[in-house]
Amino acid sequence: MIILPQGDTHMAKKAPKKNSQPKGVEATLPSTEQLSNEAAKSLEKIKGTLDKFAKKVRVKYEDYTMGIALLPPAKESELKDKINVLVLMDDSDSTKMSKVELQQKLQNLVMEQAQAVDKNLNPEVLLLSELWQACYDAKYDLLQMIAMAAPVFDKGMLAAVKIAEIHKTMVLKKFEKYIVSYVLAGSLTQGRATPESDIDVFIVIDDTDVKKMTRVELKDKLRAIIVGMGIDAGNMTGIKNKLNIQVYIMTDFWDNIKEANPIIFTFLRDGIPFYDRGIFMPWKQLLKMGKVKPSPEAIDMYKSTGDQMLQRMKFKLNEVAMEDAFWATFTPSQAAIMLYGLPPPTPKETPEVMREVFVKKEKLLEDEYVKMLERILKVRKDMEHFVKKDVSGKELDEIVDMVDKYLKRLGKLFEQITEVKEKADVMHVWESTVTVVRDILKIEGIEKVSDEAMVKIFESEVVHNGIIPEKYLRILKDVEKAKKDYDKGKLTMPEAHKVKKDSRELLKFMVEHIQRKRGRELERAKIRVKHGKKFGEILLMEKQAFITHDIDAEQREITKAPINANGSLGQITASNLEELEHALANLKIPHKAFIKEPIFEDLKGIFGKDVEILVNF
Repeated sequence: MIILPQGDTHMAKKAPKKNSQPKGVEATLPSTEQLSNEAAKSLEKIKGTLDKFAKKVRVKYEDYTMGIALLPPAKESELKDKINVLVLMDDSDSTKMSKVELQQKLQNLVMEQAQAVDKNLNPEVLLLSELWQACYDAKYDLLQMIAMAAPVFDKGMLAAVKIAEIHKTMVLKKFEKYIVSYVLAGSLTQGRATPESDIDVFIVIDDTDVKKMTRVELKDKLRAIIVGMGIDAGNMTGIKNKLNIQVYIMTDFWDNIKEANPIIFTFLRDGIPFYDRGIFMPWKQLLKMGKVKPSPEAIDMYKSTGDQMLQRMKFKLNEVAMEDAFWATFTPSQAAIMLYGLPPPTPKETPEVMREVFVKKEKLLEDEYVKMLERILKVRKDMEHFVKKDVSGKELDEIVDMVDKYLKRLGKLFEQITEVKEKADVMHVWESTVTVVRDILKIEGIEKVSDEAMVKIFESEVVHNGIIPEKYLRILKDVEKAKKDYDKGKLTMPEAHKVKKDSRELLKFMVEHIQRKRGRELERAKIRVKHGKKFGEILLMEKQAFITHDIDAEQREITKAPINANGSLGQITASNLEELEHALANLKIPHKAFIKEPIFEDLKGIFGKDVEILVNF
């Protein structure tokens, strides 16, 4: 907590101003190039004054001073000759007064220190929470101000904001159509950063309207350029090798939310949006509310409610205590059912679901604990309908002990459910892996392979031929071993957890490999033509051809025609993009297309006599 002098703890009466920023910083600031030259000269000229001021502030507020920076000259005449300085303070553990009152109190104290050093010093205190709140509200002028400031002292936060803001500006200038969120995350936003910490940023790309390339291609192309911009931003700011950029396409981002990916949920929980088109903040709020289910955060929230309510229950009167006893047991019970994979039942249904699933089916829980739930439900219902008017002290003590005992047993049940699910998930991992491996073998011309021989054939025909790296063979063998251990009842929790984690990397790589392979096969099956000033193409499938008359048109005209035995095209009929994508999804790979002489006459009929066939497009 930030400690202020005694006697200065009166409450501020002035309401906070929205989007407040330090005085003397107007909307029209110098350009980055202009600022860098001016700031360098000013910093050199007044370095002694700034160092002395920074030392006084740090001695007084060492643990809370995150950064001190020289701001650009102000435009107002009364502040024009002032040395404007930003002081960034960490207020994350300050609870004794409001943010407005704390900011004003710190402002007055820091101003006194500044005046003791130099009358021209004009410091402005900015609370870290105020900076983050501006980002939540999509008001980024404070970020722009910090990006243009020259640091005098920095624990790492000013540098992070500076390089992230400059990098964000570069990315948006080139790819604003595709960028939906640019978010600062990692240790910097978790309150455990050091000057050596990496600067983690997450960028989410909108791939929902991709038509001219695969989603994998879009992600790879944009990521390469965006990472290159990160290097450029490091060179511009002198903050090199610190920016750690993670790029996600929106469809993968959504899949990770559904799969409860810990990285994504940490990103949502701790991230600070430097730019957002309405994707990040709604999910952040839903996660905070516990509405993203069955995520670990949501389940933990339900689970922890029990212990919290148990502590409260001990200090309440009869009917209030009974209400807490009810929620202390039923909410974590619903969390256990959710963790198992079922939707949470109503309170009335919860005991029977617990009995059917965990007592009878899985044999993980003793029936005596379900009877505890039933007793608590009955007492609550009797009190609610005034059948029972009060609870004796003895009965209340029994209920408190019962809840305590139930919650301790439920904690063990969570571990049991997790172990059962982790081991059972290995079978799902194996089945998914087998499906993808068979698809890759089919691409290489190997149709029928038994499960027993699949890994060896994959090794000899795919890995040894340099098609898939050796690394993924090792993961595949680990998955196979885990499946065999599961069949024998010898699968351990660490082994199951490791296989689940590694298999995600394996499946992602192999699916992307298949997509790239499919893309190359399809390119070889296309006839690209020029007619007039337009470009068109014909995609030859097995028995059907799809014709795009102008590939650059906003609304593409797509038709189709059957392929006759002699290679010519049959009657041309209307089609659309959805039908084409459906045909591509069902196309067998490898796919070979043969161009026969009659089709050249068809090209003239479709595109006109001036049609030209493009080679090496």
